[in-house]
Amino acid sequence: MADGYLREVNLELGMPQADAAIKRLTFELRNSVSLGAAAVKIIHGYGSSGTGGKIRIETRRYLESLKQRRHIKNYITGEQFSIFDENTRAAFLLCQDLRRDRDLERHNNGITIVIL
Repeated sequence: MADGYLREVNLELGMPQADAAIKRLTFELRNSVSLGAAAVKIIHGYGSSGTGGKIRIETRRYLESLKQRRHIKNYITGEQFSIFDENTRAAFLLCQDLRRDRDLERHNNGITIVIL
């Protein structure tokens, strides 16, 4: 039964370096668990500024390590965030808010959804 909610965190705010963004992500994920969120939508951008999307790359690398260590259940890249994706459908069962998210079906590579 889905009872947690979806939080949104913008890692691009203030245009931080990738390492500062990852520190903020760590804080925000821990805070989200404390607040009872079931999922967190991370806005990290996709590198349109010409820097290669370092925050996106480092965020996804970090989330993969958290998943491997079982600190998070899963993550869904914006490109995969679709009703046709098995992980997205599984996430709907944990967080109903995801069904109403504006980025569903937009294949937005500037976001990643974290399932806590």
